[in-house]
Amino acid sequence: MTKASLLPRSAASPAPSCPPDTRRRTLVLSGLAHALHDGYTDAIYVLLPVWRAEFGLDYVALALLRGLYAGAMAALQVPASWLADHMGGRAVLILGTLIAAAGYGLAGFSGGALGLCAALFLAGAGSSVQHPIASSAVSRAYGSAARGPLGTYNFSGDLGKAIIPAALSLGLSFAPWRPSLWLLALAGIVVAGLIAISMPKIAPAPPPPVQRSAPPRGGNGFPLLLAIGVIDTGVRMGFLTFLPFLLQLKGASQPLIGTALALVFLGGAAGKLACGWLAQRWGIVGVTLCTEGLTALMIALAAFLPLAALLVLLPLLGLTLNGTSSVLYGTVPELAPADRTERAFAIFYTGVIGSGALSPLLFGAIGDQAGPVIATLGTAVAALVNLPLALALGPKLARR
Repeated sequence: MTKASLLPRSAASPAPSCPPDTRRRTLVLSGLAHALHDGYTDAIYVLLPVWRAEFGLDYVALALLRGLYAGAMAALQVPASWLADHMGGRAVLILGTLIAAAGYGLAGFSGGALGLCAALFLAGAGSSVQHPIASSAVSRAYGSAARGPLGTYNFSGDLGKAIIPAALSLGLSFAPWRPSLWLLALAGIVVAGLIAISMPKIAPAPPPPVQRSAPPRGGNGFPLLLAIGVIDTGVRMGFLTFLPFLLQLKGASQPLIGTALALVFLGGAAGKLACGWLAQRWGIVGVTLCTEGLTALMIALAAFLPLAALLVLLPLLGLTLNGTSSVLYGTVPELAPADRTERAFAIFYTGVIGSGALSPLLFGAIGDQAGPVIATLGTAVAALVNLPLALALGPKLARR
């Protein structure tokens, strides 16, 4: 048995064959699409108070608006990958971006809750194509060297989450919300046009290899990877749900709570950028053990530290809280069959987006019964569950 056969597939496979300019343009435009669609997703948080005042909606109706967008985006990830098999990934990415932009444009014309529901469902359906297709485009362009670029792609989504909601908030201070949404829709049309003009054709899936022997016992590790991703996302969303209440208990004012959340998000963006590259050098299991273990430790500290010390801790907590996701996303193509990369990304994103929607309900039930401190500590315990799962994943990666 050769040394290469003992390595994970990404280490044993050849270097990427795409020209450097093709790889670079694929990464830049995939990152631009990620920034746009993630910005669309988080712009809803800015708009919910506006819609509540405009249409007299209660909190249940507002939760339904957010849930329709997230639900459509989660449920249609796998169908989007099937569509890409028949139409081509780049065409589906362009079409999805236009549909998402149309959803925001129609939201600007809506006259009530029903119109907003329909528009946001359409926008979520359009955004469902971005994660599986753009991730796969980067993976195929860079081949065995894709882990670091996938971390950069992941980081671009956080930039969109920071820039687009902030720009929308600024715009709402100068203009009504309807023209602001039409400008968001116009931005989506521009991005779709840039993808159509400049993005290289996504490399086709290679034919499935001839099966020469039985697959390794115990499977290929993808279910374990998905389980780690689901728990990691649940921890992140659960903690962020209770962080504002934890800060209130420590005496933070509303502006300081906003600053604290910004510190977490800035650290998270740095974590997504750094951890993908670190995993390429230090190993998947080692980095995952570090990020999940440190996340659990720092969440536990956050529950008991005084306010000033907590503010100092938050950027580092954000780094580990978000850093695992880049490690996991970069591992998906290693565990997926070469001709099913889009499908694997679609299944993975369906799981993690669904976890992000449901986990606040679970930890919220704990918070209702035991208070925000206990619920916060519950997220730390959940992060520790990923440690044995990561150790179990290691031998399966070695078999690849």
